[in-house]
Amino acid sequence: MREKQAFLECGQVVNTHGVKGAVRLANRCDTPAVLASLKTMYLFENGTYRTMPVLHASIQKNMVLATFEGIDTLEAAVALRDKVLYAKREDLPLPEGSHFVADLLGLPVIDADTNEKCGTLEDVTFPGAHPVYVVRDGEGTFMIPAVPAFIMDISFGQEKPEGIYVHLIEGMREI
Repeated sequence: MREKQAFLECGQVVNTHGVKGAVRLANRCDTPAVLASLKTMYLFENGTYRTMPVLHASIQKNMVLATFEGIDTLEAAVALRDKVLYAKREDLPLPEGSHFVADLLGLPVIDADTNEKCGTLEDVTFPGAHPVYVVRDGEGTFMIPAVPAFIMDISFGQEKPEGIYVHLIEGMREI
């Protein structure tokens, strides 16, 4: 069984907001509300996670405006531009039966009917109403909508071998 990451990406500083150190964050959580609810974020620098206490966060359209302790000038905010922010795994809500994308990446994708390995989960995209799993096999990549009709089970090795068990339909693996 693979070790789960203690820190997960939650947002990215895309710009400054005003002149008093506020920043605009692109959301990497389920919703901007989850990102705005975090009381502490972390910045990975020089091999360690630096604590970034959140003083204030609010949602503006699909972005989050945030101010951090110790970041109170435009210059300090500019220095954060393009930086990825992290949250502790335990600080992020996870509904029953859900999984963090970071935990799924790299899992084998297995045909639930034949137990044949179809490939490895390479990416998860969010183009619309539901996520889409991008699977790499020996010939390239193919996509599987992450809906119950195709995703039968996700195992982390407790009851059956680790993997994402899928039901594929004809033509799904064609590149």
